[in-house]
Amino acid sequence: MLNKILVAIDESASSDWAFDTALAMAQSLAAELFLVHVIDSLSPESPKPPRFLIGGFPMDEDNAAQNEYEHRWKQVEDRYDALLKQKQADAETAGVQATCVKVLGTPGQKICEVAKKNNIDLIVTGNRDRTNRSSISHYLVRHAPCSVTVVHPKAYYEEISPTARRQAVAV
Repeated sequence: MLNKILVAIDESASSDWAFDTALAMAQSLAAELFLVHVIDSLSPESPKPPRFLIGGFPMDEDNAAQNEYEHRWKQVEDRYDALLKQKQADAETAGVQATCVKVLGTPGQKICEVAKKNNIDLIVTGNRDRTNRSSISHYLVRHAPCSVTVVHPKAYYEEISPTARRQAVAV
């Protein structure tokens, strides 16, 4: 029986499709959702700490640059907090209990750690590129402590309503 379903959340269309799939499954199975976002400090989109070179050696910049860096990180965290809370509200509106988890680290590894720690029965994740063997979904399929469902967005993703998507997934 699937009692706990983890869904990886980010701002991509494949994540939205994975969320809709996990939500429909959780509804039909009366399962709990774990909404997980991993903030990856090595991602190209993540703020980088301020540094400059003095005599060829990297040195930390002044307090103003450090404050700006911390401010940018706060903005990233706030953006993902808001995204997780919105998905949690969507789940609860659909009658599904949802727990938000935000962690810092390497996405595949951290998702597996959260799954193991919370005795997750199924991980649902999106996939942006079926040819990328270094993708998060590929990592999860190989290393997760439970079953993994990889959801590939359909070409008509933007053309169908969320209700129609949920109904199709539930079948």
